[in-house]
Amino acid sequence: MKLEKTNAMRLLDAAHLQYEVKEYPHNNEALDGVSVARLLEQDPEQVFKTLVTVSNKKEYFVFMVPVKEELDLKKAAKLVHAKSIDMIPVKEIPKVTGYIRGSTCPLAMKKKYPTFIHETAILYDTIMFSGGKLGYQILMNPEELMNLEQIEAYDIIKS
Repeated sequence: MKLEKTNAMRLLDAAHLQYEVKEYPHNNEALDGVSVARLLEQDPEQVFKTLVTVSNKKEYFVFMVPVKEELDLKKAAKLVHAKSIDMIPVKEIPKVTGYIRGSTCPLAMKKKYPTFIHETAILYDTIMFSGGKLGYQILMNPEELMNLEQIEAYDIIKS
């Protein structure tokens, strides 16, 4: 069966970056990241979820954290110089990103939002994140991802 390219994959192809697509069974339902890591036999520390937040000033920010971890909203707000930030409601994910819950990818969103990744990403040769469609994960070098999208690495998880 031929792989259906997503906008994220097309963006990586256009940038001539190497990546690998891993597929997993999903029954049209979003799986938690730890389950995805297990299905694909990946270390959960190297599998990142993409979270979209909104500040008290109605500005959107994207954060990538390992699937077993939780975004620290206070650290994130301080990082983006906002009084507070919250996760966007699930029903707003498609409108804001162009993706559905469980397929949110840091690449090729409807608009480009400031994006940050947990600092552990740079410890690995490859990390995995959603490929922009349920059942697809992208495996690639984190520094190439960060350079492509101007993603900055910080300590953004709860201690």
